[in-house]
Amino acid sequence: MIYSFYRFIFILFLFMASIVSVKAQSDKGEKEELPKGIKETLVKHRIDREKKDYEELLQRGEESAKLSEELDKSFVQNKILSSEDQKKLERLEKLLKKIREELGGKDSNSSGKDDDSNPDDVKFSSVSDAVDRLKNVSRKLSEELKKTTRYTISTVAVQSSNTLFKIVRFIRIGKN
Repeated sequence: MIYSFYRFIFILFLFMASIVSVKAQSDKGEKEELPKGIKETLVKHRIDREKKDYEELLQRGEESAKLSEELDKSFVQNKILSSEDQKKLERLEKLLKKIREELGGKDSNSSGKDDDSNPDDVKFSSVSDAVDRLKNVSRKLSEELKKTTRYTISTVAVQSSNTLFKIVRFIRIGKN
């Protein structure tokens, strides 16, 4: 009696395991197909979102160049950066971070070693040199972003954004 009970439980277990196995295999092969109209709508929304993201990237590049020009003019006139200029530097740093993230770039010093292969990596002797370099590299970044498409990634733009980060940090902190 006990032997037949265990045999019944064992057979029941095998039966249930086979049902679960068959069900799992059939679920992998079957995916619900979306109607053609919904697929097309999803693709159109994705394309529109990509276009919008690209336009925002270009606007950030232009805004960073504009802020750099304003900072340069202010520094040339006053020979010092005011609190308003510090706010512009913070805004510029945020813009650069967003640009670099959208381009897929990382901080150039994230590995912990200095890379001297980048021609934009230079030491600054003064804040005026750094502000002047900030204006030039921002303009270069903006122009490079305009050359790209939403399908490309520019290594020059990533390097320029990293260089701009270093310049902004130097201006804010005063260290190379």
